[in-house]
Amino acid sequence: MKGPFPSSSFRVLWMPISERLSRLGSGLFARNDQRKQAYRQRLLSAAGAGLPPLLDLSLGSTDLPPPPAAITAMAHALASPDSASYCLHAATLPFREAVAAWAQRRFGTTVDPETEVLLLVGSQEGTAHLPLAVLDPGDAALLLDPYYPSHMGGLHLASARPLLLPLDSDQGWRPDFDRLPASTWDSLRLMVLGFPHNPTATTGCQSWLDAAVAKALQHDVVLAHDNPYVDLALEGEAPALLRHPAWRQCGIEFFSFSKSWCLGGYRLAFAIGAEWLITALRQLKGVVDFNQSLALQAGAIAALEQAPHWPQQILEVYRQRRDRMVVALETQGCPVRVPSMALYLWLELPPQARARGFDSEGFCAALLEGSGVCLTPGNGFGPGGEGWQRLALVHPAEQLEAGAHQIGSWLRQL
Repeated sequence: MKGPFPSSSFRVLWMPISERLSRLGSGLFARNDQRKQAYRQRLLSAAGAGLPPLLDLSLGSTDLPPPPAAITAMAHALASPDSASYCLHAATLPFREAVAAWAQRRFGTTVDPETEVLLLVGSQEGTAHLPLAVLDPGDAALLLDPYYPSHMGGLHLASARPLLLPLDSDQGWRPDFDRLPASTWDSLRLMVLGFPHNPTATTGCQSWLDAAVAKALQHDVVLAHDNPYVDLALEGEAPALLRHPAWRQCGIEFFSFSKSWCLGGYRLAFAIGAEWLITALRQLKGVVDFNQSLALQAGAIAALEQAPHWPQQILEVYRQRRDRMVVALETQGCPVRVPSMALYLWLELPPQARARGFDSEGFCAALLEGSGVCLTPGNGFGPGGEGWQRLALVHPAEQLEAGAHQIGSWLRQL
């Protein structure tokens, strides 16, 4: 047999994979998913008798419902034959007009729906594809550390060279842009930020983003701001690139319906940015994919226009969950830094786990196996995430408190 297939009586399907794919690795959420599936199999086996049920606190996939108006609009639009058709860019204009009106209400900024708005299949799609649109192989790009995985993944896909700007917990996770010399800034083509910040659950400040804009303008760097949590600030006001008067000169901002309107599984998001950046990303998308169904877009339009109150409504639910879970964990001997952003707790590795030599991923794997509680290991968010783990507040407070008790009981066994 010729080619990469081994010569034998059995056809073994093997093909070489790209170096780019090797750099991507298996992925944080994929590895966690495998561990969760193994735990579910244990629960179904004879050996699973007496095991606690799985409590999945690893994904920011909320249990809260989306606005009824959005679901009703989707259901109504599904009856139209157009909803089953491919959707090209021109057909997304009603959605883009609704986004432009939202931006005017939300930030007081005028946006051109024709040239400055783009529908996305989730904000991860946009942040992962942008480097392909603006970087050449070997170009340097700046990420915060910790970072969201798709930010690094997008750089690997583009064969770019990532540089990390460490965030310090003692400094409140504030990015110190001045720690990089001017020569490093001059070498950059792109920087990717995201405040409110995932995974540290830090709201951040507008002054941080303004400082990033100043660096971008001074050194001709594209600024990409990932902002799916813009409505989930529990303390302070979430920063936004669109609040800076120079956003059209250097930047693009990504927003999502997943968090504010609880529509994560529908993969609805959008970008607002400088015309040349929107054009570049649109050109890439035109080769890679089509757009979401018109029925899903109808639901997104309804969310923006008929349920503008929804983010504030769910914010109070998350506030109660945060406050009760902080008390529950501290009662179990787990100190917590109270986050300023909804949806997550960013937890340091407990002293018992450090004493046993656990790293973040080993701790989360052992915790799941021993308690049934699944967290996300911090090292999946970059070197700066080692020694931490992320807990998502995606179940009712009573279940979260029960999970805190399970964590505490397991830690005491260590």
